[in-house]
Amino acid sequence: MAGHIAASASLFPQTISFDAVGYGCTSGTAQIGVSEIERLVKFGTQTKTVSQPVSALVAACEHLGLKRIAFLSPYIEGVSANLRQVLQDNGVETPAFGTFGEAEELKVVRISGASVMEAATALVRDSKVDGIFLSCTNLRTLDLIMPLEAALDMPVLSSNLVLAWHLAQLSGNPEALSGPGRLFASAS
Repeated sequence: MAGHIAASASLFPQTISFDAVGYGCTSGTAQIGVSEIERLVKFGTQTKTVSQPVSALVAACEHLGLKRIAFLSPYIEGVSANLRQVLQDNGVETPAFGTFGEAEELKVVRISGASVMEAATALVRDSKVDGIFLSCTNLRTLDLIMPLEAALDMPVLSSNLVLAWHLAQLSGNPEALSGPGRLFASAS
Protein backbone atom coordinates (compact mmCIF):
# COMPACT_ATOMS: atom_id res chain seq x y z
CA MET A 1 0.00 0.00 0.00
CA ALA A 2 2.81 2.41 0.86
CA GLY A 3 4.04 2.29 -2.73
CA HIS A 4 0.76 3.76 -3.99
CA ILE A 5 0.00 6.53 -1.46
CA ALA A 6 1.92 9.39 -3.10
CA ALA A 7 0.55 8.53 -6.55
CA SER A 8 -2.99 8.31 -5.17
CA ALA A 9 -2.62 11.66 -3.41
CA SER A 10 -1.35 13.19 -6.65
CA LEU A 11 -4.78 12.52 -8.20
CA PHE A 12 -6.10 15.51 -6.23
CA PRO A 13 -6.01 18.76 -8.21
CA GLN A 14 -2.45 20.07 -7.98
CA THR A 15 -3.60 23.69 -8.07
CA ILE A 16 -5.41 23.39 -4.74
CA SER A 17 -3.81 23.54 -1.31
CA PHE A 18 -5.90 21.58 1.18
CA ASP A 19 -6.24 22.29 4.88
CA ALA A 20 -6.29 18.55 5.61
CA VAL A 21 -6.13 15.28 3.70
CA GLY A 22 -7.05 11.93 5.21
CA TYR A 23 -5.60 8.49 4.61
CA GLY A 24 -8.29 5.94 5.35
CA CYS A 25 -6.68 2.71 6.53
CA THR A 26 -6.23 1.99 10.22
CA SER A 27 -4.06 -1.12 9.97
CA GLY A 28 -2.12 0.36 7.05
CA THR A 29 -1.24 3.37 9.18
CA ALA A 30 -0.03 1.16 12.01
CA GLN A 31 2.07 -0.93 9.63
CA ILE A 32 3.50 1.91 7.51
CA GLY A 33 3.79 4.47 10.30
CA VAL A 34 2.09 7.79 10.98
CA SER A 35 5.04 9.94 9.88
CA GLU A 36 5.59 7.94 6.70
CA ILE A 37 1.89 8.26 5.77
CA GLU A 38 2.17 12.02 6.27
CA ARG A 39 5.35 12.21 4.18
CA LEU A 40 3.85 10.19 1.32
CA VAL A 41 0.56 12.12 1.23
CA LYS A 42 2.37 15.46 1.31
CA PHE A 43 4.69 14.28 -1.46
CA GLY A 44 1.63 13.65 -3.65
CA THR A 45 -0.48 16.72 -2.90
CA GLN A 46 -0.42 20.14 -1.30
CA THR A 47 -1.87 19.97 2.20
CA LYS A 48 -1.22 21.65 5.52
CA THR A 49 -2.01 18.55 7.55
CA VAL A 50 -2.57 14.83 7.13
CA SER A 51 -4.71 12.60 9.28
CA GLN A 52 -5.39 8.90 9.42
CA PRO A 53 -7.37 6.76 11.87
CA VAL A 54 -4.49 6.16 14.31
CA SER A 55 -3.65 9.83 15.01
CA ALA A 56 -7.35 10.64 14.82
CA LEU A 57 -8.11 8.03 17.49
CA VAL A 58 -5.35 9.34 19.76
CA ALA A 59 -6.69 12.91 19.32
CA ALA A 60 -10.28 11.79 19.96
CA CYS A 61 -9.27 9.91 23.11
CA GLU A 62 -7.41 12.97 24.35
CA HIS A 63 -10.41 15.19 23.52
CA LEU A 64 -12.79 12.91 25.42
CA GLY A 65 -10.36 12.14 28.26
CA LEU A 66 -10.22 8.42 27.44
CA LYS A 67 -7.17 6.58 28.77
CA ARG A 68 -8.32 2.94 28.66
CA ILE A 69 -10.41 1.68 25.78
CA ALA A 70 -11.76 -1.65 24.68
CA PHE A 71 -10.44 -2.49 21.22
CA LEU A 72 -12.58 -4.51 18.79
CA SER A 73 -10.75 -5.51 15.64
CA PRO A 74 -11.60 -7.45 12.51
CA TYR A 75 -7.88 -8.16 11.91
CA ILE A 76 -5.72 -11.14 12.63
CA GLU A 77 -3.81 -10.99 15.92
CA GLY A 78 -0.49 -9.81 14.41
CA VAL A 79 -2.03 -6.75 12.79
CA SER A 80 -4.01 -5.98 15.93
CA ALA A 81 -0.98 -6.37 18.19
CA ASN A 82 0.99 -3.84 16.15
CA LEU A 83 -1.87 -1.33 16.20
CA ARG A 84 -2.39 -1.78 19.94
CA GLN A 85 1.33 -1.15 20.50
CA VAL A 86 1.14 2.08 18.48
CA LEU A 87 -1.78 3.19 20.67
CA GLN A 88 0.10 2.22 23.85
CA ASP A 89 3.09 4.25 22.66
CA ASN A 90 0.71 7.22 22.35
CA GLY A 91 -0.77 6.90 25.84
CA VAL A 92 -3.92 4.91 25.03
CA GLU A 93 -4.21 1.57 26.82
CA THR A 94 -6.28 -1.26 25.33
CA PRO A 95 -6.79 -3.69 28.24
CA ALA A 96 -9.89 -5.29 26.70
CA PHE A 97 -9.31 -6.76 23.27
CA GLY A 98 -11.46 -8.74 20.88
CA THR A 99 -11.04 -9.76 17.28
CA PHE A 100 -12.97 -11.38 14.47
CA GLY A 101 -9.61 -12.80 13.29
CA GLU A 102 -10.27 -11.97 9.63
CA ALA A 103 -7.21 -12.16 7.36
CA GLU A 104 -9.00 -11.11 4.16
CA GLU A 105 -9.84 -7.42 3.83
CA LEU A 106 -12.70 -8.16 1.42
CA LYS A 107 -14.51 -10.12 4.13
CA VAL A 108 -14.34 -7.38 6.77
CA VAL A 109 -17.15 -5.40 5.14
CA ARG A 110 -19.34 -8.52 5.39
CA ILE A 111 -19.17 -8.69 9.18
CA SER A 112 -22.73 -7.97 10.23
CA GLY A 113 -23.79 -5.12 12.43
CA ALA A 114 -25.41 -7.62 14.78
CA SER A 115 -22.07 -9.43 15.15
CA VAL A 116 -20.27 -6.16 15.89
CA MET A 117 -22.92 -5.16 18.45
CA GLU A 118 -22.73 -8.54 20.16
CA ALA A 119 -18.92 -8.59 20.21
CA ALA A 120 -18.67 -5.00 21.48
CA THR A 121 -21.17 -5.65 24.25
CA ALA A 122 -19.37 -8.82 25.36
CA LEU A 123 -15.99 -7.10 25.20
CA VAL A 124 -16.85 -4.27 27.59
CA ARG A 125 -18.79 -6.47 30.00
CA ASP A 126 -16.82 -6.58 33.26
CA SER A 127 -14.05 -4.44 31.72
CA LYS A 128 -12.80 -1.30 33.38
CA VAL A 129 -12.58 0.89 30.28
CA ASP A 130 -13.57 4.47 29.42
CA GLY A 131 -14.83 3.70 25.90
CA ILE A 132 -14.59 1.32 22.98
CA PHE A 133 -12.93 1.55 19.57
CA LEU A 134 -14.27 -0.33 16.55
CA SER A 135 -11.21 -0.58 14.34
CA CYS A 136 -11.05 -0.64 10.51
CA THR A 137 -12.46 1.74 7.92
CA ASN A 138 -14.05 -1.25 6.15
CA LEU A 139 -16.02 -2.29 9.25
CA ARG A 140 -19.57 -0.99 8.91
CA THR A 141 -20.14 0.92 12.14
CA LEU A 142 -21.87 4.25 11.46
CA ASP A 143 -25.37 3.00 12.31
CA LEU A 144 -24.06 1.18 15.41
CA ILE A 145 -22.41 4.05 17.26
CA MET A 146 -25.45 5.68 18.84
CA PRO A 147 -27.22 2.40 19.80
CA LEU A 148 -23.99 1.06 21.30
CA GLU A 149 -23.37 4.28 23.24
CA ALA A 150 -26.88 4.08 24.66
CA ALA A 151 -26.52 0.39 25.56
CA LEU A 152 -22.98 0.60 26.96
CA ASP A 153 -23.16 4.11 28.47
CA MET A 154 -19.73 5.04 27.16
CA PRO A 155 -18.18 6.68 24.10
CA VAL A 156 -18.04 4.44 21.04
CA LEU A 157 -15.44 5.39 18.47
CA SER A 158 -14.77 3.92 15.05
CA SER A 159 -12.03 4.42 12.48
CA ASN A 160 -14.28 6.40 10.14
CA LEU A 161 -15.87 8.44 12.92
CA VAL A 162 -12.56 9.57 14.42
CA LEU A 163 -11.07 10.28 10.99
CA ALA A 164 -14.02 12.48 9.95
CA TRP A 165 -13.95 14.29 13.31
CA HIS A 166 -10.19 14.84 13.14
CA LEU A 167 -10.31 16.16 9.58
CA ALA A 168 -13.00 18.64 10.65
CA GLN A 169 -10.79 19.74 13.54
CA LEU A 170 -7.72 20.08 11.33
CA SER A 171 -9.65 22.01 8.69
CA GLY A 172 -10.26 24.73 11.26
CA ASN A 173 -14.02 24.32 11.08
CA PRO A 174 -15.11 21.62 13.55
CA GLU A 175 -18.75 22.74 13.32
CA ALA A 176 -18.80 22.00 9.56
CA LEU A 177 -19.44 18.35 10.22
CA SER A 178 -21.92 16.67 12.49
CA GLY A 179 -22.22 13.02 13.16
CA PRO A 180 -23.36 10.37 15.56
CA GLY A 181 -22.20 9.88 19.08
CA ARG A 182 -20.52 11.68 21.91
CA LEU A 183 -17.43 12.63 19.94
CA PHE A 184 -19.33 14.97 17.64
CA ALA A 185 -21.60 16.15 20.44
CA SER A 186 -18.55 17.23 22.43
CA ALA A 187 -17.07 19.14 19.48
CA SER A 188 -19.76 21.80 19.42
